[in-house]
Amino acid sequence: MRGSHSGVMAAPLTLLTGETAGDLLGAVLAEAGGVVEQWSATQVDHQPGRRTTVSYSARVRWPDGTVTGETFGACSGDLPGGVARLSDGTTEIGMWRFPFDPALPGLPVACDPERARRLVLRSGVRADGPVRVRVRAYRPRRRAVVELGLPGRRRVFVKVVPPARAAGLHRRHRLAEGAAVPESLGWTDDGLVLLAGLPGRTLREELLAGGDGPVPLDPDSVTAALDGLPPALAAGPRRRTWGQKAGHYAGVLADAVPGLAGRVHAIARAVDHGEPEGPGVPVHGDFYESQLMVRDGLVTGLLDLDTAGRGERLDDEACLLAHLAVLAQTRPALRPRVDDLRDRVHRHLTRSTDPAALARRTAAVVLSLATGPHRVQEPGWPARTEQRVALAEQWLDRA
Repeated sequence: MRGSHSGVMAAPLTLLTGETAGDLLGAVLAEAGGVVEQWSATQVDHQPGRRTTVSYSARVRWPDGTVTGETFGACSGDLPGGVARLSDGTTEIGMWRFPFDPALPGLPVACDPERARRLVLRSGVRADGPVRVRVRAYRPRRRAVVELGLPGRRRVFVKVVPPARAAGLHRRHRLAEGAAVPESLGWTDDGLVLLAGLPGRTLREELLAGGDGPVPLDPDSVTAALDGLPPALAAGPRRRTWGQKAGHYAGVLADAVPGLAGRVHAIARAVDHGEPEGPGVPVHGDFYESQLMVRDGLVTGLLDLDTAGRGERLDDEACLLAHLAVLAQTRPALRPRVDDLRDRVHRHLTRSTDPAALARRTAAVVLSLATGPHRVQEPGWPARTEQRVALAEQWLDRA
């Protein structure tokens, strides 16, 4: 399908997040007789010089008078097959309707209750009744998480990834079974990995539950969870650290908020390093409160091994501290509770980790999290972005 848009197309980031995005949605839906009544951008993945990918939530009126809520994705750059293409002769944009993401061909299966039930049955899990489908996360062209509710209050989670990544993700879960990660029940050629649910709730859920007094979490169990990652996970190439990736995030932020360019590039220079700052060990790669299952004051399991591999322990430690610092900033009512936990974990970690190195690495992670308000298009995102940049600077001051 080829559409057109009047006028000269702007730079991809502006085009896909500005008012013109509504025209693009309208041009694609017009082919099917749909009319966009309301829309908003909900996810922005901007890769400077490469591509920009955006997802939208839209209210659409169809020719028969029905009105539905829909999710769409759009991208610039090297366009994949199977998308609607819109061009002004200079710039070309691809667009698709959820769940038909061109990079996640298994997503329609995971989102269809009957096809998902058959998928569960093939994995050896009983599903004698209807399956309830709930989309827990969706990052266009990257990944999705779909929760399948089975009879008897059982749950299976489907990780939807590009097909080339499915076997590796399944293998990492099997390697780390001793570390209390979700059991992988199998994978498919179209990028689906079935994971058994874990009991308990996440550390983030514990924190958000509120209540009086501190969260009863033993910091020793945090490091014990990392110690439990099997050496086999560190067999591959060494990951780039948060400090070494800081320049990329600074570029994303400078494009989104040009007025912050000097500050974010200064942070990136301060946290970057050419040589390793620690030995190569098994790392989780995205170690923060939503990935830690807790029960009775102990970490009992780890979620999401998508980025697990060989890296520096400093990265995982800093990732947790940075996320807690940002959570305290964004949830003022919970700040005493979150700050108490972060301070206890920080004191525990600095018994065996150089405090200055940990502070620099935490600043690097906070810098990456500063892209979040723009990525999810929060109201007032420029000001919220600046607040996170200031938080990264505060961690640098600690160093």
